Amino acid sequence: MLLSFTSDFGSGDHLVGGVKGEIVKLNEGFQIIDITHDIIPYNFMQAAYVCKNIFKAFPPESFHLIMINVFDNDLDHLLLVRHGGQVLGMADNGLITMMLGGRPDEAVAIPIPPGSKKGVRLFASVLIEAFNKVASGMAFDKIGDAGVKIQEKAFLKTFQSDQYIEGQILMIDRFANVIVNITREEFEASRRDRPFKIVLLRDVFIDRISRHYADVSEGEKLAFFNEAGYLEIAVNKGHAAPLFGLGEYHGAGPGTQGRRQYYQTVKVFFE
Repeated sequence: MLLSFTSDFGSGDHLVGGVKGEIVKLNEGFQIIDITHDIIPYNFMQAAYVCKNIFKAFPPESFHLIMINVFDNDLDHLLLVRHGGQVLGMADNGLITMMLGGRPDEAVAIPIPPGSKKGVRLFASVLIEAFNKVASGMAFDKIGDAGVKIQEKAFLKTFQSDQYIEGQILMIDRFANVIVNITREEFEASRRDRPFKIVLLRDVFIDRISRHYADVSEGEKLAFFNEAGYLEIAVNKGHAAPLFGLGEYHGAGPGTQGRRQYYQTVKVFFE
């Protein structure tokens, strides 16, 4: 059985290994596939983008352990979800509706044992035990509370006017390519066959859509729609984000100092 594992734990301590130990301890039959453990803490947009795009690569009835922002609230349960033939286990923190763009096909609340000390290894064991019940053929409504009112958050939408469309940067990958939450459909609907400029700096812009990186010479900037259908800004064999100052900004307010929470926005102007 395939089990994908995604988290915001990073790789600097024991947490990822500890959770994997819990998984194997409870079911040696799971083949664990790490998606990433470098989701930026508290960045729901990036988490939703990454998670929503992994499921199509997996066969039906694969399992997905998603441990992101697990302490976003102090609820007494976790979520077991079935959607599109996939089974997910995660915190009830609104991420599921951001990923799916709405409510899942099925969702039940899995109680956290009363009086237990909450922690990621405990949460993982609760979810893996729920996965084991699903694998055994037990119905969802027998595993948890189907009457749960799940927490909901919405994926941030683009801002559109007649003159431009403004998108939120979802993530910057390891090649420093910049992924924006503007889909091809939104872009074409706003463009209406008009010339456009994707503005990167005051006098720096991109005015055509490429097919892939090799459409331009080495060191040249480009924009294209990636496999997930979102606008991507890159430099062929270069690093777009630092070159154009497209990066993260720090959250404002008490307790947010030093946290990399959000990315900047990108505007596409139409002529």
